Amino acid sequence: MAISESQTRSSLIPTFLYSSSAIPFQKMLRSNDPCVSPSPSPSPIVESTPRKAFAIPSPSEPRKKLEMYSPAFYAACAVGGSLSCGLTHTAVTPLDLIKCNMQIDPVKYKSISSGFGVLLKEQGIRGFFRGWAPTFLGYSAQGACKYGIYEFFKKYYSDIAGPEYAAKYKTLIYLAGSASAEVIADVALCPFEAVKVRVQTQPGFARGLSDGLPKFVRSEGALGLYKGIVPLWGRQIPYTMMKFATFENLVELIYKHVIPKPKNECSSALQLGVSFAGGYIAGVSCAIVSHPADNLVSFLNNAKGATVGDAVKKLGVWGLFTRGLPLRIVMIGTLTGAQWVIYDAFKVFVGLPTTGGVAPAPAAAIELPSA
Repeated sequence: MAISESQTRSSLIPTFLYSSSAIPFQKMLRSNDPCVSPSPSPSPIVESTPRKAFAIPSPSEPRKKLEMYSPAFYAACAVGGSLSCGLTHTAVTPLDLIKCNMQIDPVKYKSISSGFGVLLKEQGIRGFFRGWAPTFLGYSAQGACKYGIYEFFKKYYSDIAGPEYAAKYKTLIYLAGSASAEVIADVALCPFEAVKVRVQTQPGFARGLSDGLPKFVRSEGALGLYKGIVPLWGRQIPYTMMKFATFENLVELIYKHVIPKPKNECSSALQLGVSFAGGYIAGVSCAIVSHPADNLVSFLNNAKGATVGDAVKKLGVWGLFTRGLPLRIVMIGTLTGAQWVIYDAFKVFVGLPTTGGVAPAPAAAIELPSA
C-alpha cells in the first residue's frame, strides 16, 4: 500500500501532546482553497500543478492562528515562558529573600515570621524587594529558554521515537526534553543569580544589578559569575524535569478521570484551572527534589571562595535537605502553578492550545497481507 508524503509527515507529529481542536487546519484548508468555491459554469480544465496548502489571505480575511511547530510557534512559547518565569519570580522576591537569608544565617533568621520582622526593622519596606532587577531579568531569560527550547526538544525527541514509541514512552520524552532545555536556560540565568544572592544576603554589597554586577566582576572576575553553575544545574535540572513530566502527566490524568468531558469541549477558564492545579502539585514535588542544591547555590554565591565541601560541613546533610524547605514548598508550589497559568494563557491568547491533555492509545500496527 502506497503512503503519501503528507501522511508520512503528519504521522511524525505526536498529536497526543496537544489538543487537535485548537487549530482547525482542515477548516482553514477548505476556506482558503479556491478550488472548493462554487462556480457558475464547470470547467473541464484539470489542474496541472499541485495545489498549495495555504493561500495568502486578503487584508479583509481574519488572521490565521499560529501553525504548530513553526518558528512563530516556538517564538510564542519563548515569550510566554519569559513572562511566566520573570513575572512570578519577581512577585515572590520577598519570600525568596527571606529563604536565602534563612539558608545563609539561620541564627539571625530563625523562622519565616521572625525573618520578615528582622528584614523590616533593618531595611524597611524597600528591603523586601532587594534584588528584584537581577531576579526579573535572569528568570525572564531562563523562562524563554526553558519553555521555548522544551517545546522544540519535545517535538524533536518525539520525531526520533516515532508515533508509537512517542506515545508509549512519553514521560521519558518529557524528562529528556526538559533536561536538555534547562542546561541551556541555566547558562542564561547563572550570572543574574550570582548577583541576586550577593545583593540579597549582603545588604551593604550593592543596591541592585546596575552596581552589583560590575562590583561582583571586579571582585571575582567574569568567570566568578559562573561559579555556581554546577550546583545551579544540580538544582534546576531535577526541578525542571519534575516540573514538566509531573505536570504533563497530571494534566492528562485530570482530563481523563476528573473532567467529565473532552478537553476540546472545556472552556478556556476551566483549562487554565487545570493548568494551575497540575502546576501547583508539580511545584511541591519540584521543591523537595531540588532543595539540597538550592541550599548549595545560596551558600556558594554568598561566601567568596567557598566550596561544596564547606557547605556540607557547615550545613550538614540534614540541613541541606530541610533548611528553609517549608517556605520553599509554599513559594515554589504557588510559583509553578502561576507559571503554568500565565504560560498557557499566553498560548491561548495567540491561538495555541493549552499544554497537556489526554493521550490516545498508540495505533495498532497494520499487518500486511502475505504474498
